[in-house]
Amino acid sequence: MEHDAITEKAGSGEIPLLPARMVNECAYCPRLAYFEWVDGVFADNADTVEGRFYHRQVDREPVRPTRRAADGEEQETVLHQRSVWLSSERLGVTAKIDLVEGEAPADTGGPQAVMPVDYKRGKRPHTAKGAWEPDLVQLCLQGLLLREHGYQCERGVLYFVGSRERVAVEFDDALVARTMELVEGMRAMTTQAVAPPPLVDSPKCPRCSLVGLCLPDEIGWLRHTRDGEAPAVRQLLPSRDDALPLHVQIPGAKIAKEGDCLLIKDHEEVLGEARLIETSQVVLYGAIQVSTQVVQELCKREIPLVYCSTGGWFYGITTGLTHKHVELRRRQYAAAADPAQCLRLAKRFVQAKIANCRTLIRRNHPDVPELLLQELKVDQSQAGEAGSLESLLGTEGTAARRYFSALGALVRDEAMRARFDAEGRNRRPPRDPINALLSFAYALLAREWTVVLHSVGLDPYLGFYHQPRYGRPALALDMMEEFRPLIADSVVLTAVNNGEVQSTDFIQRLGSVNLTPEGRRKFIATYERRMGQEITHPVFGYQVSYRRVLEVQARLLGRYLLGEIPELPPIITR
Repeated sequence: MEHDAITEKAGSGEIPLLPARMVNECAYCPRLAYFEWVDGVFADNADTVEGRFYHRQVDREPVRPTRRAADGEEQETVLHQRSVWLSSERLGVTAKIDLVEGEAPADTGGPQAVMPVDYKRGKRPHTAKGAWEPDLVQLCLQGLLLREHGYQCERGVLYFVGSRERVAVEFDDALVARTMELVEGMRAMTTQAVAPPPLVDSPKCPRCSLVGLCLPDEIGWLRHTRDGEAPAVRQLLPSRDDALPLHVQIPGAKIAKEGDCLLIKDHEEVLGEARLIETSQVVLYGAIQVSTQVVQELCKREIPLVYCSTGGWFYGITTGLTHKHVELRRRQYAAAADPAQCLRLAKRFVQAKIANCRTLIRRNHPDVPELLLQELKVDQSQAGEAGSLESLLGTEGTAARRYFSALGALVRDEAMRARFDAEGRNRRPPRDPINALLSFAYALLAREWTVVLHSVGLDPYLGFYHQPRYGRPALALDMMEEFRPLIADSVVLTAVNNGEVQSTDFIQRLGSVNLTPEGRRKFIATYERRMGQEITHPVFGYQVSYRRVLEVQARLLGRYLLGEIPELPPIITR
């Protein structure tokens, strides 16, 4: 019977039957079980891939082997069935049993004696019971399901593939009681809106596939730092992601799939290729064609397909199903409807932005203007004291004018610096090369934040500082405020000052200035290099790339909205 075909009533709602594998995860770490079962989030690591590899023989056709009895004679096994799905409404659980073995039935005519065999990767652990508790309770639950279906089942076997050892497990009263306790605990946890707290300084965390979502040490640090009891933060997530965005901007190009690779073609000519496993998102500029097979594969692998105009304006995104964690979006909507909460978050965004703008000027200005630094410092303080979004917007506007009036001095190219508007920022359309680069950089960063927020389960179109407007990713604009000087403005200065983008890479028409296709290609390369650059995280102190910083910050926003941490920490460089 299909494991999701039966549900058991629980209060006024329906709780799906719990897979035995989830009870295993609950015994290992309740928070991990919550993320996988309630949020529907799963990520591979070396352990999960290896586990699937060793389970490949479970799907073989059933056979009738013989087993050697105690007296040395061969005894036929009358039941040897692989991949057995069983469910029980009374227990409220379901399981896929790797292997069910049974001997010849007794002459008494009673129920046939069988036992489940569960395959485990790795070697047998040297513990008192021969296995860890999560594996014991999962096997016991399989035995209880076999009893529910009329079999006699008093024991089971854990088969460790790494050491090729069988460990016999007796289903005694203590193990059965512990198993049912975990089942009830898992069912109760399913109805909760917030995940259980993370483990504290646990050796389990480094090998967990969801450690980048859970952020156990980061959350523990933010929850206890006020009390002076904050534990040290271990770097449990990789400093950077090996997968990178694929940008395609050749007019009329086609993207097709061949095996595990994406091919970019111009008619029949292959212009380039990218392995799917090394692709984090696919960004299309202008009229690029994509086959249905590519779209389906990207959705299956949860790789966003992003649509932009030829000039880089963000149009939309194609992804798989929406994130299952509805409660997170409910908390977001409730916070967005609360003026006090909106103002609290907005002041934090603007203060961090002004602080980072001040740092960029202090680090790069050839003749650091002390008065300007003092004025920006005052603006930062006033932003923290704003009593409304309107007054905060005025403070931000004042700080922005001061900042952009000094930005031109940071440009080394005399021709571009001379064309930079003395009033600072101009757009729609930009009237000089620097502002054209700034507009394109902000569009890239807004697209980046929209994809990140969507991936973690937040609605990128409902913000706290930027109010909802048709087609505007308000929350993405909120979150990118403090990163404008750190990423976008810094990339513009790098591209111009290093000569990566030059005056010949622009087109001027009817008073507006835009990048040429070659200029966009050069600038995107500079932008992606910046996103992959590793920095010391200003809050947690470990090495991490800017792209990873964005992901961590988005997840911390979710933890803040769910009440797991008291504040959303700002990203401010020194």
